[in-house]
Amino acid sequence: MKIIVLLGAPGSGKGTIASRLARCDAVRHVSSGDLLRERVRHADTPASREAAEAMRKGALVDDHVVDELMLEHLQACAPGETLILDGYPRNERQAATLEEEAAIVGADITAAVWLEVPEPVLISRLAGRRVCSVCAANYHVENMPPRVEGICDRCGGKLYQREDDQPEKVDHRLHVYRDQTRALIDWYASRKLLVRIDSKKDADETAACVARAVLA
Repeated sequence: MKIIVLLGAPGSGKGTIASRLARCDAVRHVSSGDLLRERVRHADTPASREAAEAMRKGALVDDHVVDELMLEHLQACAPGETLILDGYPRNERQAATLEEEAAIVGADITAAVWLEVPEPVLISRLAGRRVCSVCAANYHVENMPPRVEGICDRCGGKLYQREDDQPEKVDHRLHVYRDQTRALIDWYASRKLLVRIDSKKDADETAACVARAVLA
């Protein structure tokens, strides 16, 4: 099993790029955010309630909750797969945990791809993002609109704006990223795993650049 970590601020396109890469054979997109939202929807436990409250505020969910979800998922994947991790790890402690767990299951962390985007572009992307309430497909009101306004092309579900994409939450999310997750760039650079990709471009073009860099 191979593991590729996607790094980048909220709005850098991690989910969109990972979804496109997952069209390749034996490549799986693993989103910590999707796993958390699934847990919140289908489980009523202290951990799920804690996660729901953090997500409502645009804050980070505690490490132990995210670690548990991601590591359970990692252990359930097939040995020949390539996993694209979107949203995990988000700090050095989680990165160390991932390294340890990867070694246990015989997986190799082969690259950490940093999707670089200027902050004004990030803010615009987050403000315009819409998500399907049924299948979680991503759209943008200007850059990637659905064929019918407010309706998912894929499944016909209703589109909505995530609470943490609302303007008052975006500044806080970017501050949290700068304060915590940005340190991972140095972490992976020190291990000679960092790959820098300009992610201002069209999503298909960016995904092609990432695929050439880490999947070829």
